[in-house]
Amino acid sequence: MPKRGEVWQVDFGITAKVRPALVISVPYSDEDRALIGVIPHTTATRGSQFEVVVPAQFLDKGSFLVQGLQALPPKFFLRRLGVLSPAQLQTVEDGLLRWLGIPAN
Repeated sequence: MPKRGEVWQVDFGITAKVRPALVISVPYSDEDRALIGVIPHTTATRGSQFEVVVPAQFLDKGSFLVQGLQALPPKFFLRRLGVLSPAQLQTVEDGLLRWLGIPAN
């Protein structure tokens, strides 16, 4: 089961293709819908304030697109690529909070 802070190869469907994505949600329980929140990684950057660059050995040069936040069932998660450090995860979380208009701590 994908865990928060892990980066997985995810099948986003025909139009969005297979790409790396950061698991941002917490684990769900039996009463919850079986969905995992992810932020996709892109190599087609535009210099947007909502593209968060987090260098990692297991990723191509690019950024996490916090505007691309979505939830997917576990069946779309193909393989784990790696894990972000707590500091790297915090950088993405800060970008997500900025996009949502929520002040960071």
